[in-house]
Amino acid sequence: MERLYNSYRTIVEDILENEEFKKLKYIEHHGFTRYEHSFKVSYISYMIASKLHFNKEEVARAGLLHDFFISSDDRTSKEKFLSTFTHPKKAVKNSSKYFDLSKREENIIESHMFPVYTTFPKYKESILVSLVDKLVAICEFSHKFKVKFKYATNMYIFILFGIFK
Repeated sequence: MERLYNSYRTIVEDILENEEFKKLKYIEHHGFTRYEHSFKVSYISYMIASKLHFNKEEVARAGLLHDFFISSDDRTSKEKFLSTFTHPKKAVKNSSKYFDLSKREENIIESHMFPVYTTFPKYKESILVSLVDKLVAICEFSHKFKVKFKYATNMYIFILFGIFK
């Protein structure tokens, strides 16, 4: 497990050290920070991609960048809701300012809200990140709202250990 994590860190180190990306540490997202959320989506997707022999490097990088856009916490409820539909394009545009993105990485980022957002996932890696993003969001929301969703924490355990036997 440690070797896998070290390999992951090598792939995403430049993103994690980017000053603009670090600003996500100060933006609330599902009761955590957008930085924490993006890290969870990226690392869990990377572990699954490794197991399934998907392109784990592009999954790790795009998973980390899928919500990479800067917004203020003082947005109205309406602005936050509308962001659900507009932020994937913003994240691709912002990510391309700081990093070279492959076509696959662009699609992973832009389609991560499918089917809520209309960009269709063209790659199996895009579908993976989209599904993991939703799973992580469910777990985060259940924690934020203290929902007695008895399996929320166990979902992480299943993903992290259950499929890697």
